[in-house]
Amino acid sequence: MFSRESEQSALSELLDNWDPDPSGTKRALVRLKAHLEGKDGVIFGFKARPGVSYSLRATVEGLDEEEWPLFVMADVIDDEPDNRWLSICFYGDMITDPDEAGDLVPGGLLGKDGYCFDVYEYDDAALAYIERRIDEAHAFVMKKREG
Repeated sequence: MFSRESEQSALSELLDNWDPDPSGTKRALVRLKAHLEGKDGVIFGFKARPGVSYSLRATVEGLDEEEWPLFVMADVIDDEPDNRWLSICFYGDMITDPDEAGDLVPGGLLGKDGYCFDVYEYDDAALAYIERRIDEAHAFVMKKREG
């Protein structure tokens, strides 16, 4: 579910017009979005900045948005529209990174420390790893929501 219909339309427009995609990053984004849609209470936001990035943000219904405005952010980096890549980011205290696959970004996620996982091509193993981080972050925010 999207918080605003206009944001859902903007994401649909991006996906509909995203060609070519030789690396499969569009397919990777669609897979991660579908994984998020399977989680309880997820609400999406979408921020489009053509030529810079497109940002799909997920939060959980009923969560204190001042403290936790999102639990995962999937950015489509659009500086080269024919060669887009993804940066999937989480707050640092929401997830683990046992394989040290992510990059620690001090103060880089809405002013808080975060971990970002870059996706340059469709890779089942890398996406499964990110989906496990999504599961961790979702479990974290569900605990926060329940108090």
